[in-house]
Amino acid sequence: MSAIEARDVILSFGATPALRGASLAVGPGEIVAVMGPSGSGKSTLLHCLAGILVPESGEVSFAGRRVDRLSETARSLLRRDHFGFVFQFGQLVPELSAEENVALALLLGGAKRAAALAQARPWFERLGIAGLERRRAGELSGGQAQRVALARGLVSRPEVLFADEPTGALDSFTGEQVMGLLVGSAREQGTTVVLVTHSARVAAYADRQVMVRDGQVNALVPS
Repeated sequence: MSAIEARDVILSFGATPALRGASLAVGPGEIVAVMGPSGSGKSTLLHCLAGILVPESGEVSFAGRRVDRLSETARSLLRRDHFGFVFQFGQLVPELSAEENVALALLLGGAKRAAALAQARPWFERLGIAGLERRRAGELSGGQAQRVALARGLVSRPEVLFADEPTGALDSFTGEQVMGLLVGSAREQGTTVVLVTHSARVAAYADRQVMVRDGQVNALVPS
């Protein structure tokens, strides 16, 4: 049984088709890299899988549950309770400290502040950024901020982690460090990962690679 799946998904932005019958199934604990040129539809596919966008037709399922049929509120709760996210530029909240950013998903889920921070802090040692807990986003390097974002994405032990160009703003050395930490942490927790990237070096960390072209998943590349 797939952990998450899109089947024959179609979605357009105005008159511009983004997905034209895209299908992708990702197994529990699998790490899949979604590749393709700019404008191919790979990020749109990720957003449909995550319930951020609702396709015009086709199906999106998580653990056998139809995501595309859920209300906006139900999809928000699904993302909060079951999914984690890491984006290209981290998207940290600048007003919060690094540890508060990591704890944010737990706080939104109803955890008490002290408990959420206590759960967030061990990630700083684990990801090699111990001592940066009280710094704000503007006081962190790109690599440090992305590690904080990775901790935020994984701290609640999500069933699926969606990573959209997580190393796109980093130099190659730092990017490989972040990918090693992402993959290692995900495997340790049994987290399914859907990774969007244009980099073959980043995609090589995945169990499987798929290629999106013209809104369709039309090529499989062995990892």
